[in-house]
Amino acid sequence: MGFKKMESNFTFADISLFHSMEHNRAIIRMDAINAVTDWSKIESLIMRNYPVGKSAEGNEAYPPLILLKCLLLSQWFKIDSDPELETQINDRISFKKFLGLSFDQRSPDHSTFSRFRSRLSKDTMRLINQELLSQFASRGLTINEGIVIDARLVQSASHPISKVKLEEEKKKREAPAGKLDKKGNPLKFFRDLESDWTSRDNVPHFGLKEHTSVDARYGFVLATEITPASHHDSPYLPLCVAGSCHTENPIKKVFADKGYFGKNNRDFLYMNGIEDGIMRKAAPGMELTAYEKERNKAISKIRYIVEQYFGLSHLHNNAFRARFTRLVKNAIDALFRQMAFNLLRGTKVIKPA
Repeated sequence: MGFKKMESNFTFADISLFHSMEHNRAIIRMDAINAVTDWSKIESLIMRNYPVGKSAEGNEAYPPLILLKCLLLSQWFKIDSDPELETQINDRISFKKFLGLSFDQRSPDHSTFSRFRSRLSKDTMRLINQELLSQFASRGLTINEGIVIDARLVQSASHPISKVKLEEEKKKREAPAGKLDKKGNPLKFFRDLESDWTSRDNVPHFGLKEHTSVDARYGFVLATEITPASHHDSPYLPLCVAGSCHTENPIKKVFADKGYFGKNNRDFLYMNGIEDGIMRKAAPGMELTAYEKERNKAISKIRYIVEQYFGLSHLHNNAFRARFTRLVKNAIDALFRQMAFNLLRGTKVIKPA
């Protein structure tokens, strides 16, 4: 089975709307994204481990790059469901132009988006994000000299249940009968059993935690990792640092709040020749010195860049709540959000030729 051929022939509808498209702000924004992105290299990364059916029967598949762009549209335009994404693509001129579809071509079916998402691995998405940041670096941007690391809580896609009930549901899921519905068919929907409970500022929270590192200069998202909410922030600093190495430029300094303060992280930074920008925390019987207090204030003025990403994705992508009930699918969704955010940020940072 091959891929559909995306014809670029103009229809009468394309020609009649040509002049109006010149003033379409969404088209202007997506043309700017195309101007700073080499999509062919990203497509080659998708195709490395992309399973394609070998049967000669059935309809031809959509090229995976088009499906990737479809999921990016859902991030940029706050589209919460695959059926709604299909409807919007069929309805909007700007979407079809970005995807390379003529007006007489229909959108991929919403089930196609779901299957495509399940075929992409976290490793593939990380490689795609690395390739995108490398492309930006090749245009003269110095990325990851300094990085800012932080974490935020994310609500579960399922309603909260007690710890006792959660353990009971996990045991039930592990049994063969727990994976079947009342008719004996495999369950199509599972409640979220990978989220757990934690507390912040004495407020209980049921869900996940997103650990993120952001470039201190341009604000590009460099790494993101999803874990159960109870996982402490501090052990994920080395993982975020390692995931932020996208270019040949070494990381010079890591900024983080008091939650990452500790000997293990200080030793990690020292052994890797990275300057310590972690805020200091007072210990029992040991107050912070005047210098440490001023140092913390200086670091807090730099840390706003990661809070800015959290705020924007909270507002425009509903990132405060998990979209799926499986940890791995939420991790891939976060990587899509990272890519979508970086593409928009790239159009603002990279000067057009």
